[in-house]
Amino acid sequence: MKIAYVIYPEFTALDLVGPYEVISRWPGVEVHFVASASGPVRTDCGLTVLPTDTTESLTDPDLMVVPGSGNPLPVLGDQVLIDWLAVTAPQCQWTASVCTGASLYAAAGLLAGKKTATHWGFRDVVRAYGVEVVEERVVWQGNHISCAGVSAGIDMALTLTERVHSAELAEALQLVIEYDPQPPFDTGALEKADAQTKRRAMQVLMAGQPRMKVAAQMGRAVVNARLGRARRALSRRRMSARQPAEPL
Repeated sequence: MKIAYVIYPEFTALDLVGPYEVISRWPGVEVHFVASASGPVRTDCGLTVLPTDTTESLTDPDLMVVPGSGNPLPVLGDQVLIDWLAVTAPQCQWTASVCTGASLYAAAGLLAGKKTATHWGFRDVVRAYGVEVVEERVVWQGNHISCAGVSAGIDMALTLTERVHSAELAEALQLVIEYDPQPPFDTGALEKADAQTKRRAMQVLMAGQPRMKVAAQMGRAVVNARLGRARRALSRRRMSARQPAEPL
């Protein structure tokens, strides 16, 4: 099975590495790291990854995994990557997203009318693409699996392992990576955190930027998502109108 891990500037390392540690241990896999251009790719916290392929050289993965980012807006302007997703994802046996990676599938028009999980801080942007965002850790939609933020990628990968292979392999891989979460604090989901913790988490996510600036950026992203959704709907209507009517 050919696995495509999508990488792009400022993606979150654990979004990719968590699933990688599980999925890359499947039997008979061929691992690829795909970027829209060649050259080193730096994560949002400074780790550097070298792509093995570009979107031009890899066109037939069996599974693609799209990570999220602590700075998720710039990649939504990577039309090369989004166009590749739009063409390539429907041909895959399986597709997966972690965290804000859901927004890339949404921007490619692949999640309209479907459910997805994503990071709590990016739910409004993903919703603007016409996607039903649910407050669940892992979500299945046909052959597509999504999950909430960052660490949820491990849960997603184990769940995917069970579906693609077996519960026995998933259980074995969980033991291999010794995944036995016992968090020291019970604040790992938005619904569990108190107001003070939420404020501090938002400060971390804003990375020192003024709140108004971040709000304006998110607002523009929502508007752009709605415009893109409207353009795709108009394009579909035009294509439908051009098709010749079937004879009576």
